[in-house]
Amino acid sequence: MEIVTNSEQETRDFAKKFADKLSGGMILCLYGELGAGKTTFVKGLAEGLGVKTNVTSPTFTLMNIYKIQNTKSKIKKLVHIDTYRLKNEQELIQIGAEDYAGAAENITVIEWPEKIANFLKNKKAVKIYLGHASDTVRNIKVES
Repeated sequence: MEIVTNSEQETRDFAKKFADKLSGGMILCLYGELGAGKTTFVKGLAEGLGVKTNVTSPTFTLMNIYKIQNTKSKIKKLVHIDTYRLKNEQELIQIGAEDYAGAAENITVIEWPEKIANFLKNKKAVKIYLGHASDTVRNIKVES
């Protein structure tokens, strides 16, 4: 699936609708340069899943966990991981990411997944590529 969004809000809206297609245990890997819209995508996804708190980039905390308020959903947590600052995959393991990634009650979103290829090697993941077409236009490609 490929889509072009023409604004930050369109990117969020697409991600919000995309959330309806998710099931527990899924791992979403977000690829793209700085400013490509990865965190904007996660904000829309969170809204679609029923997260009521403000979603921020976990660049400095490495991992943020959000409770999903949608009582009809079997998905209980959105786990947002940003590996941009990692020196190695061991740092990710040390913060407990293995306990969350792929767990049936979670959706895990990982920014900069190319930095943790070995960690993801035996996990099924949806790859989402975000690219700049211009200052506001983004190309989004989803690969299952």
